Amino acid sequence: QVQLVESGGGLVQPGGSLRLSCAASGFTLGDYAIHWFRQAPGKEREGVSCMRSSGVTTTYIDSVKGRFTISRDNAKNTVYLLMNSLKPEDTAVYYCAAVLYFCRSGWDRYDYWGQGTQVTVSS
Repeated sequence: QVQLVESGGGLVQPGGSLRLSCAASGFTLGDYAIHWFRQAPGKEREGVSCMRSSGVTTTYIDSVKGRFTISRDNAKNTVYLLMNSLKPEDTAVYYCAAVLYFCRSGWDRYDYWGQGTQVTVSS
């Protein structure tokens, strides 16, 4: 059974850090690009960061550049999103999604999705 499971969300104060994990089962994560998306209440889902299957190319939206880092451990079939210097505007449900090889624009082009993990940044 193909599955993506996110973990690592929680409540953190502004300026704090969290590391999200996206664990894959039922398929070989190394063949897939992984994109982290987020959706805040009342807002559209937005792509945050993506890493293609080779791990060579990564992308970030401007608002998280220099603060978030995407990485992958193919031996553990897991992708991570390290989030530093968190801001209240980072509050959202974070999802990981997978598609073969290359990052795609548009959340509807991804084949597999996790259930999401809540990140709340508040004092």
